[in-house]
Amino acid sequence: MGDVWAWLLFFFVVVALLVMLVFQLMCLADLEFDYINPYDSASRINSVVLPEFITQGVLCVLFLVTGHWVMCFLCLPYLYYNVRLYVRRQHLVDVTEIFNLLSWEKKQRLFKLGYIILLLFTCLFWMIYNALEDDEQSL
Repeated sequence: MGDVWAWLLFFFVVVALLVMLVFQLMCLADLEFDYINPYDSASRINSVVLPEFITQGVLCVLFLVTGHWVMCFLCLPYLYYNVRLYVRRQHLVDVTEIFNLLSWEKKQRLFKLGYIILLLFTCLFWMIYNALEDDEQSL
């Protein structure tokens, strides 16, 4: 039963990552359609970037600690990309360059969104699989 609770925790962490990425994409879309000024958009996106990176790191560590090696290895490229962005100081959106890099920023976040959706469905599959397996063992 403990494995089902672990997968439920993983599922909610992945959903939190998904919400943060959708929020960033919404801010970029609002900027593109001129509903918000560049300063507000950049400050909203920048306030969510570090929590997204930390949440992704925590998810990878949780997979590692609980012994789910395959899922940990699935999270490592995304974690490496986030660490590389942070080390190169490219993780924050610059207010003065946001219009020039708008299409790149949207593509980057859409790729991340696709990756997180893949992780979401994988976590959902394993959560359901473990719940059914525990149910069969209890009979």
